[in-house]
Amino acid sequence: MDSATVHRILVTGSADGLGRLAADALLTEGHEVVVHARNPDRAEALRPLVDRGAHLVVADLGERDAVLDLAESLADDAQLDAVIHNAGVWNGRAVMPVNIVAPYLLTALLPGPRRLVYLSSGSHHSGRPVLDGVDWRGRKPGSYGDSKLYVTALAAAVARLRPGVLSNAVDPGWVPTRMGGAGAPDDLELGHRTQEWLATSDEPEALTTGGYWYHQELQEPHSAALDVGFQNRLLEALERETGVAIE
Repeated sequence: MDSATVHRILVTGSADGLGRLAADALLTEGHEVVVHARNPDRAEALRPLVDRGAHLVVADLGERDAVLDLAESLADDAQLDAVIHNAGVWNGRAVMPVNIVAPYLLTALLPGPRRLVYLSSGSHHSGRPVLDGVDWRGRKPGSYGDSKLYVTALAAAVARLRPGVLSNAVDPGWVPTRMGGAGAPDDLELGHRTQEWLATSDEPEALTTGGYWYHQELQEPHSAALDVGFQNRLLEALERETGVAIE
């Protein structure tokens, strides 16, 4: 830890993979960590972290009401300093609800955290900046690339709309997790280090906002992610869909 400051950090999707590794590392560094699992069965995997002092929350981010309940319970709990929006799914009907609607709602309903880290993907470059006809509720399978373009644009929009908040997107690389597969070529350790750094570090680069990062280096995202017009259309579509606005 490069700072004596202790941060309280929510890591969504921390039952395994990069989220689990990030939560473990943050606990080891002395931070207060809120770990999250989709259901009670998945929560059992987090028992070792809970035994070390992590606080556990359980919510299926694919279910709109569960996300709203989670936001309410977190708002009533101790103040969060940072959120790592790690939870994500690769395919199926939960893609849009989990990958973009849930982080949008948590961002809108938890205005307190001063650092927000959104997990993007190199696949966002294949995403289409098209919002007409998007099935936000997951009645049918969604496009992973589109969802990651949307969340990258969300990170940039929040950086613009909330000047006091550090909001960044991270491409963790194609790493050998349950989602990435055993043959994924990227470095698993580097896959979670940038999220932790952006959530806690006092280094000047980590105190910047609106970036798209890969292994602690700034990269150029899809041009639509930085297009203010597209960002605004995305936020308007999500506000219409959820009835909740980002202030």
